Amino acid sequence: MIKSLVRGGAAGAAGTTVLNAVAYADMALRGRPSSEAPAQVVEKIAEDVGHPVTGSGDTRDNRLSGLGALSGIAVGCGTGVAVALLRHAGVRMPWWLGGVATGALAMAATDLPMMRLGVSDPTTWSAKDWTSDIVPHLAYGLVTYGVVTGAEDRS
Repeated sequence: MIKSLVRGGAAGAAGTTVLNAVAYADMALRGRPSSEAPAQVVEKIAEDVGHPVTGSGDTRDNRLSGLGALSGIAVGCGTGVAVALLRHAGVRMPWWLGGVATGALAMAATDLPMMRLGVSDPTTWSAKDWTSDIVPHLAYGLVTYGVVTGAEDRS
């Protein structure tokens, strides 16, 4: 069980690194800005639980940006742990299906809170918006599931 937790966390970290690389490459190629949604989600959650992020101006904005990025890392590693635990419990899929399912799980873990908190409405997204969300999450899923299953096959 401990091996599954560690394996999943490491797999999620690897997948998160790839997700970020794909997203940053997209930003560089298209000249698009980074998303402010993670910071906005953190801001709304912090306010809802009665602990608003402190500071003002750039200091507060920088805190929110950092917390938004950290929340993405937490979701990525947490999703990796969940997938490793499911695999430990006997859920087995072909690599491609496991990768797609893992990416979809991570995407849901980020997009649903954005929607529920009113930060973004995916029903209004363009095809480019969806592509900018799906492609990095698919890369995340394939790498994360690959590391989970690859590490398991060698142990």
